[in-house]
Amino acid sequence: MPKLHIAAITALTAACLFAITGCDSKTNSGESGKDIKPPTAKGDTKAGNLPDMTGKGLQSAQDHAQAAGFYNLASHDTLGRGRMQALDRNWKVCSQSPTPGKHPTNTKIDFGAVKLEETCPTKDQAAAPQASGSSMPDFTGKAVKVARRALHGNTSITVKDGSGQGRMVLVESNWQVCSQQPAAGAKLDGQPVTLTAVKFGETC
Repeated sequence: MPKLHIAAITALTAACLFAITGCDSKTNSGESGKDIKPPTAKGDTKAGNLPDMTGKGLQSAQDHAQAAGFYNLASHDTLGRGRMQALDRNWKVCSQSPTPGKHPTNTKIDFGAVKLEETCPTKDQAAAPQASGSSMPDFTGKAVKVARRALHGNTSITVKDGSGQGRMVLVESNWQVCSQQPAAGAKLDGQPVTLTAVKFGETC
């Protein structure tokens, strides 16, 4: 075959390959441009209708909230004892935040709860004492667990049984503070803290 003919075929083949590659490159670029668009988070801003969960079991309330499109769920001990809701079916809902109605579905839903055999308080008592800074908070009536959380982590704390029976204070959420040393309002500057407590339901 003449060299000129071979050269012509080679040039034609190269031109075709360039055209095909150029076409494909343009097409892929266009398709790729469509594919890399970040997905819109429409679900984060969609509004949902939050039902009234008051009086329901905590597990049932959470299921209903999820069915309505709400998944950012939390709960707390509305008696202010700092207990964890480890088994949701053993707790019932006393209050909820926010109130029933239309809300964005990414809203945090917080249920105030007590155990099934307990009575809901007239007011949510979960607000912790003011975190200790330079003065001693008033822990009277609060759970020992709540008091410990409010004090600085390096504070030396002694807890005594106020009944005189010398019992060990093991589950601190079951014990309420009767007295404290230093007293509420005293300057707090690293000194040890002593709490005297009895079990909830007992008299100080």
